[in-house]
Amino acid sequence: MKHDNHRTALLTGASRGFGLAIARGLAAWGWNLIITARDADRLREVRDELADRTHVAALAGDVTDAAHRSALAVLARGHAGIDAIVNNAGALGPSPLPRLLDYSLDDLRNVYEANVLAPLGVIQSLRAELKRGAAIVNVTSDAGVNAYAGWGGYGSSKAALEQLSAVLAVENPDLRVYWLDPGDMRTDMHQSAYPGEDIGDRPLPEASVPAVLALLEGDMSSGRHVAAAIVSGALEAV
Repeated sequence: MKHDNHRTALLTGASRGFGLAIARGLAAWGWNLIITARDADRLREVRDELADRTHVAALAGDVTDAAHRSALAVLARGHAGIDAIVNNAGALGPSPLPRLLDYSLDDLRNVYEANVLAPLGVIQSLRAELKRGAAIVNVTSDAGVNAYAGWGGYGSSKAALEQLSAVLAVENPDLRVYWLDPGDMRTDMHQSAYPGEDIGDRPLPEASVPAVLALLEGDMSSGRHVAAAIVSGALEAV
């Protein structure tokens, strides 16, 4: 289904997993895309796959790098404004997941750099390009609100991202700021959290994409949302 093709979304972590599923979903709805990820080859494959559906600009790099974030801002400027930022890129940390008393502080610092500082850095770099009423979706996790053994590093970083998002929403009432818990998904990151285990019972990331589309296409208030609840509510409304 094709829709208005004058909207542009910047999506991080777009080369695999949930990010790739989001990119495909947005392309199907006619969104122009600016996509980024660290793996240049895979990102190029995504761009080539989606190029026949919509306009796609791809720029490989690491969003923890300020120079890369600046380059994304330059690219966004050429698109006459951004309607949405989806901060999906993130880091799990060491695998197997260590308990906090055994957690390397250098590793923890890297997790916070990827999961807290980089998303805010992307938003700061793109602030001048955001259209009024633009949406920001920061992908979070139930580990950010629940205490799971082994998840202290990742979970606390997501808790910080959630509070950051909440304050951002209060400070910027002209924007729609969402922090979205997509739920367990059958992704490479989730597999890394459970090395050697079969995660085949987890839903594919495509199952949570309708929640992202509902946030971007709808008029929900800023706040925390759980993908399963959004999808379930949409099905009940049909």
